[in-house]
Amino acid sequence: MCSPEEEALLRLEEVFSATLAHINSLVLQPLLETTPEPSDAQGREGLRLLQQLHQSSQRLWEVTEESLHSLQERLGHQDTVGLESLLLLRDADRVLQVHVEYIESYASCVVVQAFQKAAKKRREFWRGQRKALWQLLSGVSSEASVGTALAQALHQPLAHHVQQYVVLLLGLGDSTADPHPTRELVVHAATLFGNLQSFMSQALDQALATQALRHSLSSRLRDVLCTPARRLLQDSQDVPVTVTPLRAERVLLFDDVLVLLQGHSVHTFDLKLVWLDPGQDGCTFHLLTPEEELSFCSKDPQDRMVWQWKVTQAVCQALRGKKDFPVLGAGLEPSEPPTCRCVAYTFHAEGQLCQATYEGEWCRGRPHGRGTLKWPDGRNHVGSFCQGLEHGFGIRLVPQASEDKFDCYKCHWREGSMCGYGICEYGTDEVYKGYFRAGLRHGFGVLESAPQAPQPFKYTGHWERGQRSGYGVEEDGDRGERYIGMWQADQRHGPGVMVTQAGVCYQGTFQADKMVGPGILLSEDDSLYEGTFTRDLTLVGKGKVTFPNGFTLEGSFGSGAGKGLHTQGVLDTAAFPPDPSSTRKRQLGVGAFPVESRWQGVYGPFRDFVSAGCPGDEQETLLGFHVQNSRELRKSQEYLCCERAQPEPCADRMEDVLDELLLHREPPALRECLRKALSNSLHPLGKLLRTLMLTFQATYAGIGASKHLQALAQEEVKQHARELWAAYRGLLQVALQRKGQAPEEDEDTETRDLQVHGLVLPLMLPSFYSELFTLYLLLHETEDSLYSQGIANLSLFPDTKLLEFLDVQKHLWPLKDLTLTTNQRLSLVRDKCFLSATECLQKIITTVDPREKLEVLERTYGEIEATVSRVLGQEHKLPMDDLLPLLIYVVSRARIQHLGAEIHLIRDMMDPTHTGGLYDFLLTALESCYEHIQKEDMRLHRFPGRWDSREHW
Repeated sequence: MCSPEEEALLRLEEVFSATLAHINSLVLQPLLETTPEPSDAQGREGLRLLQQLHQSSQRLWEVTEESLHSLQERLGHQDTVGLESLLLLRDADRVLQVHVEYIESYASCVVVQAFQKAAKKRREFWRGQRKALWQLLSGVSSEASVGTALAQALHQPLAHHVQQYVVLLLGLGDSTADPHPTRELVVHAATLFGNLQSFMSQALDQALATQALRHSLSSRLRDVLCTPARRLLQDSQDVPVTVTPLRAERVLLFDDVLVLLQGHSVHTFDLKLVWLDPGQDGCTFHLLTPEEELSFCSKDPQDRMVWQWKVTQAVCQALRGKKDFPVLGAGLEPSEPPTCRCVAYTFHAEGQLCQATYEGEWCRGRPHGRGTLKWPDGRNHVGSFCQGLEHGFGIRLVPQASEDKFDCYKCHWREGSMCGYGICEYGTDEVYKGYFRAGLRHGFGVLESAPQAPQPFKYTGHWERGQRSGYGVEEDGDRGERYIGMWQADQRHGPGVMVTQAGVCYQGTFQADKMVGPGILLSEDDSLYEGTFTRDLTLVGKGKVTFPNGFTLEGSFGSGAGKGLHTQGVLDTAAFPPDPSSTRKRQLGVGAFPVESRWQGVYGPFRDFVSAGCPGDEQETLLGFHVQNSRELRKSQEYLCCERAQPEPCADRMEDVLDELLLHREPPALRECLRKALSNSLHPLGKLLRTLMLTFQATYAGIGASKHLQALAQEEVKQHARELWAAYRGLLQVALQRKGQAPEEDEDTETRDLQVHGLVLPLMLPSFYSELFTLYLLLHETEDSLYSQGIANLSLFPDTKLLEFLDVQKHLWPLKDLTLTTNQRLSLVRDKCFLSATECLQKIITTVDPREKLEVLERTYGEIEATVSRVLGQEHKLPMDDLLPLLIYVVSRARIQHLGAEIHLIRDMMDPTHTGGLYDFLLTALESCYEHIQKEDMRLHRFPGRWDSREHW
């Protein structure tokens, strides 16, 4: 059965629906019939607000009709339609929102006095409507103006209607049993409309106060400050307050801004960017804004509390983007605005950010978090901020004078300046990848021009305060030169080596970019000049030239215009040609640049990172980041939003990296762990290795591929292996410390060298092998050429002839198990004689690890002995006199190219623990074979006459 309250609600909705229709025809429609269209801005604004009110009234009538229909359905089918079907209960929030929209539209009309202005414009019409209009009203004096009557006609019915809603809903709630499932709906609706009553009262009060303020302001201030939607919340003329340091004459708090009037100046503060700090005493509180810090002081603590409370609630309301509902202060506790916000703001004060617009996250008046800065001159910065300054990863675009050209900085920032790793792409198409400090290039970095530049160059090395300083390598593609050495204040200064594309090398002391004083010059044919040079690398003064044939020329050197080089001295032709080994000793840079100090710009930051305990927030600052290539995106705003690539699993968090090291501390797990780390560019060790690879290629590839730099490169690779092992040990100590475990004891030199050569060097050598082996090829080119000729000559021998020529004892020849015809024997012997040993030795070029190469040599020796033992029918250990000619035979048949380079690389990179052992013995034997083959061409004359390689044996 339906309750009396439901029936009363039905009658209430019927009456209100009819009233709204009557108000629409009697008041709203005539208000909108303003002809012609107002010509002034205020008139057009008033008309727009009246149209908005009419639309709100229409929606209010529609929802009232819908509510009426739901009541009729309930009363007509009370046995089948439940109480929850009533629109007021099932959709109370939507009904409420329609009422709120009407109230806000009405309040905006009150602020601009739209009713009074409309009544004045059509005075005669409204005089005829006066009687009908007053019939809608109660408690309004007959002497009141038509404007006042219009305002009341559009407000009174709604206020009465909402009041009746509350009474009837409360009664309906009392009549509904407590366990009834719809009771909560009834209570909720009653609460909403009770709050709506307070909201209506407050909205009207604020509108009237704002209307009064508009009258008290000058036309200039009214145009600046007063908009129909803005509401005055507090005025210092009503509740006194003083503000410092601006000394405002009047303080106005609106629902969206705080305004300070100071003479002819108007200071406006967006409430979304206002933070409140309670003061230490009872009469003061502080406001933080992006560019000002204001102190509010009042003589009366109660007045201070009013302002503080009003500002706090106004900030909350501004951040929510709508008026509070229920009304401000309806709760038991005042709401607190969030400390972190996301807002756009344009700076005006002089300084770095003047006229820049920041859009992003804030905290206590400062950009803090992710955000974007845009300057009027086209500069853009997107990234992380901390307390108002760029801090963390950020990307900045700086436009150049030429059209569509930008300098792009992708870098880590600290307190407003670039600091840490960065990639800078300049409008000139130059690119810098390296480290910064205080906004300047500092530490290790690479600056490279575009490949198509008129004068291409690349500098790889150390920087200090934006200038090249310390050890570095510069390649001048235009002149075909590479400088390796020391720099100071952006100039070559100190010991250095110059390598030219023509194969000429210089070493000496440089000052102000020029080589001066004593130095040496090495030509492609190994001629050596030792003496003094002019600044343009011309020989001058006393010097000595040593020619490849051993002759020396010692005297004074000079040059004249157009006359070339001239000298006066003594030519000594008595010397014997130098041994090739002495020529190989002519290596540059070894004494001038101690290997420990060459790449401190790479090692140093890593050591500092480890010493600091590997802080996670500095990991990317040190190790760099991965971003998409920007050149295709420079013209698009999307460029400012480019994100770094997501790190691979187990490589993005330093905790995972350290945990992985702790889990794999014993071989062979340690070897596999290091292999994975070094192959991962996002792992600290992998990043360090790739940076060292970059320096190695910059020094020794291309123009730098000079045989006179082989020793420099070889000791550099060993040093890199030591540094990588030290880096691993440093990370391991940090991992142990984080887990509260005891650190490992310091290694002695012997243990360290064992791990470096046995573990690290084999894993990292492939990264440097191509450039390093090229230097060995160049250094041993002459011997390898003689060796190749010897191999070619020996390949003309049939097997038996070659075994005989090499003085291999016949009882060791592996022929007696062959029972074929002569013709068949010839072909098979060529393919089968010591074939297993030959094929085994050929595998020496399939690996880069010196130990694996030595193991191949050991297996080759084993295959030779196995073949001999099979021939002899018993186990047989070969003495050196028998082994050497057999090994020469196998080497000649293996035809390994560049064997001299292979042997010397193995010797130089071999684990020192193998010195004097089996591997050392076998390598020495291989060296002897290599030297014998070089000389075999000279022994061929011992064979009487020529032989026919096709003759039968």
